[in-house]
Amino acid sequence: MAGRPLIGVSTYLEAGARWGAWELEAALLPVGYPRLVQRAGGLVAMVPPDAPELAAATVARLDGLVIAGGPDVEPVHYGAEPHPRTGPPARARDAWELALIDAALAARVPLLGICRGMQLLNVALGGTLVQHIDGHAEVVGVFGRHSVKPVPGTRYAEIAPEEVSVPTYHHQAVDRLGSGLMPSAYAADGTVEAVEVPTADRWVLGVQWHPEMGEDLRVMQALVRAAS
Repeated sequence: MAGRPLIGVSTYLEAGARWGAWELEAALLPVGYPRLVQRAGGLVAMVPPDAPELAAATVARLDGLVIAGGPDVEPVHYGAEPHPRTGPPARARDAWELALIDAALAARVPLLGICRGMQLLNVALGGTLVQHIDGHAEVVGVFGRHSVKPVPGTRYAEIAPEEVSVPTYHHQAVDRLGSGLMPSAYAADGTVEAVEVPTADRWVLGVQWHPEMGEDLRVMQALVRAAS
């Protein structure tokens, strides 16, 4: 196990989680995330919400960072009013994960955003979101699948050069790209499915789908390599 990079994954805080005889507030993470990191060759640290001013010190202990999927980003962060279909805000998580992203970018710690994590990366860099789209979350609570096509010449295309079917569950998407980001994969309907920072001195990638729900390890393996 020596030499494996430590990958932090942001977690949920849930008020009423149940296990055994207990119902308590808990820091939760779907098990697909740590399993994906482990299968890709990394060690896992769960990173629950904390005071944003502690984000830099937290990131300094990590070799790589994953911002996990979850609730909608509050539209105030990109200067918009809430759409009727936008979910309730998760303000503490927004503040913490935005601070984590800023810290990782400043420290050049390899960074992967998954679904909400990609959207939050875009917002952190000044971009905006489409607050509701149809066709990417067919049944509530059930992951669907669709194909994504890489943009030639991008980091993502080096990781997965062919069009692939991916697990998906989201109803929001990138609208205006954040500063320094470029699209690196699209869905058939034109939705941006991956974004990245194209400079060689930073490994920063966001994917709109959920690799932790599939068998393709390549995206996480690439993060683990970058963090090693």
